[in-house]
Amino acid sequence: MGRGRQKAKHTKVARELKYFTPDTNLSALERELAAKNEGDDLYVDKWADDEEDDDADEADAFGYSAEAPRTA
Repeated sequence: MGRGRQKAKHTKVARELKYFTPDTNLSALERELAAKNEGDDLYVDKWADDEEDDDADEADAFGYSAEAPRTA
């Protein structure tokens, strides 16, 4: 019996979220997008692999090199 009420509530919430249109302050958005962000270094992934570090002769996680044929 409780499942019907729960489903009705979820349906109501989903419908409210689907048709909700908040007021957008376009001038504030324009200022934010036009401003030069000096904190761009915050978004650089310092743990990402550099393309220069990808050598074909490095061993993989199992210790096999790319040049040696793999046998079972």
